[in-house]
Amino acid sequence: MLNDNTKSYLHLHLIVFIWGFTAILGRLISLNALPLVWYRMLFAVGFIFIYIKYKKTPIKIPRRILLKFLVAGLVIALHWFTFFRAIKVSNVSITLACLSTGAFFTSLIEPIFFGKKIIWYEIFFGLIVVFGLSIIFNVEGRYVEGIVLALTSAFLSASFAVINSKFVKEYDPTVISYYELSGGVLFFSIFLLFTNSFSAAFFTLSINDIIYLIILSSVCTAYAFIASTAVMKFLSPYTVMLTINLEPIYGIILAVLIFEDKEQMSPQFYVGAVIILITVILNGIIKSRLKAT
Repeated sequence: MLNDNTKSYLHLHLIVFIWGFTAILGRLISLNALPLVWYRMLFAVGFIFIYIKYKKTPIKIPRRILLKFLVAGLVIALHWFTFFRAIKVSNVSITLACLSTGAFFTSLIEPIFFGKKIIWYEIFFGLIVVFGLSIIFNVEGRYVEGIVLALTSAFLSASFAVINSKFVKEYDPTVISYYELSGGVLFFSIFLLFTNSFSAAFFTLSINDIIYLIILSSVCTAYAFIASTAVMKFLSPYTVMLTINLEPIYGIILAVLIFEDKEQMSPQFYVGAVIILITVILNGIIKSRLKAT
């Protein structure tokens, strides 16, 4: 019988595959990145609220913790915004390849957050990742904005994973997800309100966009968000981020199959992407073996 760690690891792989499909939906939805993320979070909060009522889950928490959840929600909201914006200005392949740097951002952020020492081989691998990124920059220069946005998204994702790893030790994943996504909706709503972005056009959605948003917010957000938070009880932030690096593989394959020529990149791009992914995997293998000794 599988133990909790193994079950969580397999569950995480399913979640990562779903996240790979998230990039496809982001490409299919015609909305700009900001309204796309706002609708995604709003619908997801609704789905999670229904689940909370069904499960009769208590959601009362101290105000101090509530504030932390709301701020963490802003971090994940900004991650999604930069992620979808990167897809809009470049493509799925570029965005997901750069997003795979998240594990290395985690290896730098986690020691600072938890007071650990930075490990030399992670810095070495980080330099190799930079080399892989430089190849992508050189051959796909027309996508510089998308690359920068995707790297920013990776940093925000890593930051969020480290932050959430502390929350899950004390609070229910559903409650955490509910308040964090609510925080994202709150902060983005304030921004949209002050920039006079709420208009009739903003609330006019096509049938296809509504369908894609429902899938995105229910399966790819509400379910995946709660589930990914839950597995953090048994897996370290680094393991989570390392597994998430399979997202580019799933996403790029799906993108090439669905969008065909629009996602066909130069051979050098795939060389750079493979360098990044192999480096991340090697880093994880070395880290695991050192922990076992």
